[in-house]
Amino acid sequence: MQLLLKLVVLACLFLSSLAQAAIPPDLLTPLSGDDPDARVAAVARIAALATPEAAKVLQALQDDTLYAAPDGKVYIVDGEQAVDPVIGQNVPLPEGLDGVMVNNRLRAAVAGALSGLQLLAPERSARLAAAQALQKAVDPAQLPLIRTALARESDGEIQQILQLLIASANLHAPDAATRKAAVQALAGSSDARLLPVLQAMLEQGGEPDEAVQLAAIDTMRQIKGRVARMELAGNVFYGISLGSLLLLAALGLAITFGLMGIINMAHGELLMIGAYTTYLCQLFFRAYLPGLQDAYLLAALPAAFFVAGLVGVALERTVIRWLYGRPLETLLATWGISLILMQLVRTIFGAQNVEVANPAWMSGGVTVLGGLVLPYNRLAIIAFAVIVVVAVWLILNKTRLGLFVRAVTQNRRMADCVGVATGKVDMLTFGLGSGIAGLGGVALSQLGNVGPDLGQSYIVDSFMVVVLGGVGQLAGTVIAALGLGEVNKFLEPVAGAVLAKIAILVFIIIFIQRRPQGLFAMKGRSVE
Repeated sequence: MQLLLKLVVLACLFLSSLAQAAIPPDLLTPLSGDDPDARVAAVARIAALATPEAAKVLQALQDDTLYAAPDGKVYIVDGEQAVDPVIGQNVPLPEGLDGVMVNNRLRAAVAGALSGLQLLAPERSARLAAAQALQKAVDPAQLPLIRTALARESDGEIQQILQLLIASANLHAPDAATRKAAVQALAGSSDARLLPVLQAMLEQGGEPDEAVQLAAIDTMRQIKGRVARMELAGNVFYGISLGSLLLLAALGLAITFGLMGIINMAHGELLMIGAYTTYLCQLFFRAYLPGLQDAYLLAALPAAFFVAGLVGVALERTVIRWLYGRPLETLLATWGISLILMQLVRTIFGAQNVEVANPAWMSGGVTVLGGLVLPYNRLAIIAFAVIVVVAVWLILNKTRLGLFVRAVTQNRRMADCVGVATGKVDMLTFGLGSGIAGLGGVALSQLGNVGPDLGQSYIVDSFMVVVLGGVGQLAGTVIAALGLGEVNKFLEPVAGAVLAKIAILVFIIIFIQRRPQGLFAMKGRSVE
């Protein structure tokens, strides 16, 4: 008898645990009713359970597979099967079932609840994405779910976002003390979207409590200061990024222009050739090495350098070598070459732009200062520009070719007299400058689509960098490129992109009138 009693007690405990693992009936009953507020509140309370059974009920609501019986109980129906969410088990299909009506308001609440349940996903990336999505529009009805997620969360970054979400939702709490605490909690945020919300609290009829108003004013001051610092840091970073692109685009031109005095209007098309070489490397890896697809960029760097360098050598040997000392004729000849190269690319690849995808390791970014995202592709380009500049400096200052280049640049006739093969130096230097332009094309391909007109967007900027920095001067080219990049990024928000370009051009014209040699003059340069 005692054994039977123990078995009955264990069975009751087991059934009780099953009932606790499912959904309480009082949360489900409002879903079959007619009160819209009660139904929305029930969705929020079900989501706050944060259990697989709760997710199944919400998913059934979204999929229109939740049915109500005449007695008010709800069931999840799948064909001829019915699941009672109260006990979480299959049951015989009841008579008289009718689908639970889902209007737009309830459907929006269900969608928000399901997305909010991603806060409890096992993957950190999914939880972070869900928290960031809720930052755009947090519903006070989701507070129980957010609090549940915060109690289970161990990641510091996600915890901070969830705390801000709770504070944002509490801005509309009926209790003044809760609203004040929420306003003060938002003082550590860098989200500019909070400013209109706090401003609305200060407007007439927005917030009746004076203490809350004073807290809102102080919080707005802190957020504005943090946003201003974040914008300043963003402009500095993107200015360095633009300057790095200009540096990669102009570095090869500075070498060839400084050595030979050639106005190479086809330099932009050498950038384009480097970009299309990157595109071909991507296609090759997709077709023949799909497992190593993210490594295509590493193969594209030497390929673009050699392809663009060979094109430059071919141009120098066939056309440019006959035009030394005649800058205007080189301008016309290289402009014609640029048109030929653009039309050749249109014939081979078509007039439409082609897409060069970032490798996985260059996708995404790092968040700093609470909200400023530094993309990995721009960080990689800045680092790459530094590497290229160091490599060029080593070539020009630590190699025999660099010695000959400096000799020919400073006094071509004397270098020829002492046995330097100036023609060969010209060819190799033009090839080096063209190869560097190809590397610039690789960098440009990682920031946008690649098309036949790619180089035309950078040729004028490249000449401005070379003229401002000083012909043939590596240090001047670096300073001019970074300086123009920073000035452009700080002027654009104030004057617009077009006026910013015009202002920079006017500045360079005035600067060259005062200092024709640029920032750095080359000593002893031959004029012949």
